[in-house]
This record gives sequence, structure tokens and C-alpha cells, in this order.
Amino acid sequence: MMGAALRLIGIAAAVACVASVPAMNARAASPVPVPDLPPPTVGTFRPARAIGWPADRTPTAPPGFTVRRFAGDLDRPRWLLTLPNGDVLVSQSRTERLAGMPESVIEDLRRQGVLGASANNIILLRQSVTAKDEAAAQSVLIGDLNLPHGLLWLNDTLYIATTDALLRFPFEPGQTQIDTPAETILTLPAGGQTNPWNNHWSRNVIANADGSKLYLTIGAGTNANESGTEHPERAAIWEINPDGTDKRLFATGLRNPVGVDFEPETGALWTTVNERDNLGDDVPPDYMTRVVDGAFYGWPWVYFGTYPDPFHASANPGKVAAAQQRARVPDFALGGHSVPLGLKFYRGKNFPEKYRHGAFVARRGGVGRSEFMGYDVIFVPFENGSPTGEIEPFLGGFFAASGQDEVYGRPVGLEVLPDGSLLVSDDAGDSVWHISYTGP
Repeated sequence: MMGAALRLIGIAAAVACVASVPAMNARAASPVPVPDLPPPTVGTFRPARAIGWPADRTPTAPPGFTVRRFAGDLDRPRWLLTLPNGDVLVSQSRTERLAGMPESVIEDLRRQGVLGASANNIILLRQSVTAKDEAAAQSVLIGDLNLPHGLLWLNDTLYIATTDALLRFPFEPGQTQIDTPAETILTLPAGGQTNPWNNHWSRNVIANADGSKLYLTIGAGTNANESGTEHPERAAIWEINPDGTDKRLFATGLRNPVGVDFEPETGALWTTVNERDNLGDDVPPDYMTRVVDGAFYGWPWVYFGTYPDPFHASANPGKVAAAQQRARVPDFALGGHSVPLGLKFYRGKNFPEKYRHGAFVARRGGVGRSEFMGYDVIFVPFENGSPTGEIEPFLGGFFAASGQDEVYGRPVGLEVLPDGSLLVSDDAGDSVWHISYTGP
């Protein structure tokens, strides 16, 4: 509650102070130019109500693509992992509590099912070899986890990133159940009974090309650390060895990094980031960016390299000025409060050639805009290892009707099957969607 109250007071008092800490027009520390952004305004709260998918409806894709339900009747499916034998693992979890928001808002989110009991398990999906158009069979691989999200299979080991730990299990593709006790190789900062600030509880994990290093995303627990209680190692991507040793902060100042993948041409690590709220519809934009070793991306003091956070421009002008000198500008804006989560560079061969040079991004959609943005999967074309500047719609149809606040579902995670087709998890629609290319 304190953070929200401070934010509202700070916005009203500090917008005028932004001019006293000017944004620079270029940055020696970053090759990306600072974009022109509108001034901050008062935030909006407009949630979409998920009503579930009718039996005769699916998301929509461009001509030539076929969309079908790969699995249904799930319980808030989040992240996806394809195993070498074709099995698919799905982490299932739901936000159980929020801090820093009025109780009336929290009650409204509970009524909508956004907040509630979490399944806290990993589901195994196995597609029939003889009936590939049928829904995949489901079984519980492992349960009783604490908000599981990220999944990684490496060297006969399954890694599961829960909100407070990175766990690993001996695991061979083909297994349908894990009975071995978890080995905790790293504890992660998360809220507790005495510290409720565990917003952005999702953790993700990925391995580099040779499997020598793992990268963990750890989102901030607060909006912009207005109360000064944020854990110093959150809002960052960590690098560790596969056994959990030699932890270090790889990149910092990333408010809520979630999706991570390596760009095939350059090998650079990229991430999707959800920016702060309560500064207006388009301020600041959520984004995707290459993750540079040792780089600082501005949170909480500035956004997009040099723009001062209004609260901190008033409360901490010295820290804002210092951040302006060293913050790296994110590579590519994806729209304010669009909530980009899943990130997947396409390496398959099923889709047409143009999709083999770029990334798919699942934008779950947020509550901080007067006009909705996101609730879709987009394609971002790349050239020479960088975005071309375009955003192409790919998977839509999540809104029940234009101009209304009802959605059938919300896309979260992305994965590519061995045949090159794409999977999209839909946590509000309790489904996993399968997208394949079938003709021109």
C-alpha cells in the first residue's frame, strides 16, 4: 500500500521536477538512440475480463496458417519446454497475492480469477503419434512447487525456476513422473509473510550454447522502489554455473525481465521487459533488448536511458543524474503496458522464410492503459542481429468483441516443436495453442 500511495503523491508533485533533470539526446554508453517519448501523466487502471474460449473459436493467424487447441482444461499454463522426444512440459501457476494496490482493486482481481489458488505443478503433454490432430494427453510430472515458471532441460537434468529457488531433478525424456526430491541449487529473493513485495514473481532460466552457464531472470517486487525496500539483486538477470555456483549479476536495472532467448545470427542474449506503471498509457514503453554483460538499464531511477522517473526526480535527483550517465537505452519498444512475456527466435523450418529472421513475442496485455494493447503474439523482423523497426501482427483474436473489456484468453509462453510448428500457452484461456503453416 505504501508504494502506491507514495507513487500517487510523487507524480502530482514531481512532474514539474522532471524538467530540472533534462534527458540527453544521445548516449555514449549505448548505440541505441534515445526515442522521443511523451511526458508522464496520471496512470489508468482498466483490466480485461477473461471469459474463456467458446468451443468453436480459436485465435487467428495469417493466411496459410492453421490454429488448433493442442491442450485444454489446464490451470493457468505459463511456460513451455519441448523435450527431445517431442513431449512438452507446461508450468502452471497463478498470482496468489499482490502488494501496493488498493484492497478494492485486489478484490476485483480476485473476482476475475486473476488472483487465486495456484496449481503449482508441471504438466507433461504427450501428442499421439497416430492422431496428431487430437489434443495431447496430460499427466502431472511433479507438484507441490512454489509458483513454478521457467523450465530448462540440460545434461539429463530438469531445471525448474520457482519464485524462491532454482531446483533441479535427474530426468530422462520419456519419464511421466518425477519422484526424486528436488535439489535446491540456488535460493532466489522473494516476498514472505514479513515482506509482501513479491509482485513479478515469475523466474525464467536459459542455458548458453555450450551449457556452461545459466541465466536467470529476477523481476523487481515493486513498481519503482518508491519505499526503498526493494531487494538489491532483483530487477536483474543473474549468471550462474549449472550447479548454482559463481553467481553474479549479468545485467541490472531491468524492472521485470521474463522472456529470454539467444539471437541466432550474433549469439546475443535478448529479453522482454515489463516497465513501470502509473505514468500514462504510453509511458514508459515495455520493450525487448539485447542483454549486454555488465549493462545497467535504468530502473528505478530512469527509463529508456535518460528519462527521469518523476518520483525519483524529486526524491533522489542525484541518483537520477548518475543513472542518466550510465543507463543503456533498450533496443526496441513494444508499447506501453503491453506486457511482453514469451520470446522465441524462430529456428524451425515449417514457417515461411521471412519468419526465420526474427522473433515472436507474446504480449499478455496489461491493466495500465485506457485503450488495450497486447493480448496477441507479434513477430519482430531482424536484420544483421537487430530489429528492423517493424512489428507484425501474428496471432490475434483474443478479444471477444471490439471495444469491450472481455477477452477469451491471454498469451504467455512460446515454444517450437521439432517439426517447426509453434506452441503458445494461454493462461487466462487455460489452453495451449498449436500454430502450423499448411499452405500459401
